[in-house]
Amino acid sequence: MNSKLIPGKDYVGVGGGALIFNKKKEILLLKRAGKARNNIGWWAKPGGKVRFNEAVLRMIRREIKEETNIEIDVWGLLPHTDHIIKKEEHHWVAMNFIADYKKGELKIMEPHKCEKLGWFALDKLPKKIEQTTREAIKNYLAGKYIKLK
Repeated sequence: MNSKLIPGKDYVGVGGGALIFNKKKEILLLKRAGKARNNIGWWAKPGGKVRFNEAVLRMIRREIKEETNIEIDVWGLLPHTDHIIKKEEHHWVAMNFIADYKKGELKIMEPHKCEKLGWFALDKLPKKIEQTTREAIKNYLAGKYIKLK
């Protein structure tokens, strides 16, 4: 494959993220910074893109560790999101998971992609939440998910 092709721009990218809950039933959100792939300035669940030959569940765990320094226990699968951002000419298929915080010291590991992170109650969310996270929260609250454990 031509390494100059950009996922999400030159072809449909495949990625995903997780609604990660702490013991207080709050979810972890990241505010996307200047070098993020898209939706700069918006809050999102942590996640990223699937690498060639990488299983999606492995990607979720790897991306969460790379972005936040924490480990998670994935226990649910939400419906996917067709993440089409016409204004930015991006197209992604995002797999959405549900997980619990397992261990690790929460910190921003990629400050060029993430300017803030925090735990939020589902009834006290920031206003600017990107589409894949908004849809995942809506589906979670409606009980539209599959338990994996």
